[in-house]
Amino acid sequence: MRLKYFLLLLLFPLACLPVSGAADPQELDMDEYLYGHIRDAYEWHITTVNGHPVSIPLPVILYSKASGWHCFSSRHLEGGESWQGFFIAPAGEKYENKIVERGPGGDLVRPLDFSITKNVLGLMFNCTLLLVIVLGCARWYRRHDAREEVPSGGVGLMEMLVTMVEDDIIKDCVGEDYKRYSPYLLTAFFFIFLNNLMGIVPFFPGGANITGNIAVTLVLAMFTFFAVNLFGNRHYWKDILWPDVPTWLKVPVPLMPVIEIIGMFTKPFSLMVRLFANILAGHLMILGVVAVIFLTAELGTAINAGLSAVAICLGVFMDILELLVAFIQAYVFTMLSAVFIGLSRQHPEKEINTD
Repeated sequence: MRLKYFLLLLLFPLACLPVSGAADPQELDMDEYLYGHIRDAYEWHITTVNGHPVSIPLPVILYSKASGWHCFSSRHLEGGESWQGFFIAPAGEKYENKIVERGPGGDLVRPLDFSITKNVLGLMFNCTLLLVIVLGCARWYRRHDAREEVPSGGVGLMEMLVTMVEDDIIKDCVGEDYKRYSPYLLTAFFFIFLNNLMGIVPFFPGGANITGNIAVTLVLAMFTFFAVNLFGNRHYWKDILWPDVPTWLKVPVPLMPVIEIIGMFTKPFSLMVRLFANILAGHLMILGVVAVIFLTAELGTAINAGLSAVAICLGVFMDILELLVAFIQAYVFTMLSAVFIGLSRQHPEKEINTD
């Protein structure tokens, strides 16, 4: 989850500020507390000072069928205010927490939304950071002879990670034409890894729940889906449409082909859900641990102090554990993608000839 809560909890007077803005535990809305930190938003909340939120407003870009294009700052929508006929739908309403407008019949209508939200801004920053890191490494190799000089620091770390992913995952899983897919698989690994790490950075521009957003993991899974099915060889499609099973399992009822076709879609679905669920679950678990501090405040000073100490220690441990989870999830997604691609590139006839 976000390390900033645990750093702030070490200074108890400031700890209440980013969580609820008040010290009264009865005012702690668990739904808002949990989902308010993991969902997307039209502003980037930094902290709360004396009950007043400190946030960065983000640009809102909308297209309405009734009034055309609109571009304005999200600060005009703070506190449920309306601007140019648009407002953020309150909790319990249709399109909750999304920008809507009133239609001719008074119903809520959602315009086409191209706004730069918190996740979008975080995604843009992380992609830029990744590009700077990669280009910086490429610049070092252009200026140095890697056969005579060993890279150190960040360049050495990147070389170690690239070599590990290339040798331990891509070559073994994809096969002889692994170089064709190395750019995509390496990009996927570092994209997921960097976004996972930035999700636990305690200050702006870190903390965005990017890989915990199912829309992001869906796009990543679809890239793997297209890489598998657009470039799969003849043997791959034969195994799907006419697998080597008894004929009665294929005709007159195409039982096995139907199962294989369903499997084409369940593979990317598992990639999408696995990454999304693991990152999101880790965030929710740590937020729940932190909430113990405020929920036990009314039980007395001794109980609250004891449980607060346990919650802080457990929370910091879990947050450090997320550093490992950030790497594991990137590794698993890349490995499974490489396995699926490798299965679509098999050449069993070559194996028969060599035997």
